[in-house]
Amino acid sequence: MDGIHDLGGLEGFGPLPLEENEPVFHMDWERRVMALQMLMFFWRRWSLDMARFSMERLPPADYLQFSYYEKWLASLVNRMVSTGLITIEEISAGGVLKDSEKCSPPVSADDWRQFVANGRTSSRVIESEARFAVGDKVVVASHMHSGHHRVPRYVRGHSGEIILCHGGHVFPDTNVAQATGEAKYLYTIKFRASDLWSEAVDSQDTICIDLWEPYLVSE
Repeated sequence: MDGIHDLGGLEGFGPLPLEENEPVFHMDWERRVMALQMLMFFWRRWSLDMARFSMERLPPADYLQFSYYEKWLASLVNRMVSTGLITIEEISAGGVLKDSEKCSPPVSADDWRQFVANGRTSSRVIESEARFAVGDKVVVASHMHSGHHRVPRYVRGHSGEIILCHGGHVFPDTNVAQATGEAKYLYTIKFRASDLWSEAVDSQDTICIDLWEPYLVSE
């Protein structure tokens, strides 16, 4: 969707606050939020793309004000409420209510360790042939739908060259609603920075972005 989350290429937000030797977590609660974010996926109430979409739909003022892990926490709470895992009353009370249904944990400690070690791949086998090949010149779609997608504003309508085909990968646009794991071909596209930003003076600068096949047309 087109929202405040798509900040790539936008001006007026000042320099990035880079921190030398920045730690992974600045505070203990951030560590807990990351653990909760990952563990709650095992309830299988939402997909990764659903999680991303819930973050994109945070109110713009909150999105700009919240820190990285505050965004994670706010979107996680919203998903837990919408899927019936917790209630608004429990959030207000700060704990489980007496009459709440007790549920068994969705994952054991051993299963969790195995997941951390191996992860889950989003790659899929597609029987049909890819529309594009390495070396093809393509144009990114100029307009996108209002649901979840993975096309940054700053590359829309621009031409680039395919430099890699990753094969089939779960397609975010449909997975966000159905969680069916529908796959489309995924490519790495190389763009000239001078084509994307007029102030880019070095003609040798390039930027590479991974984009799914439905986002692309032949040049």
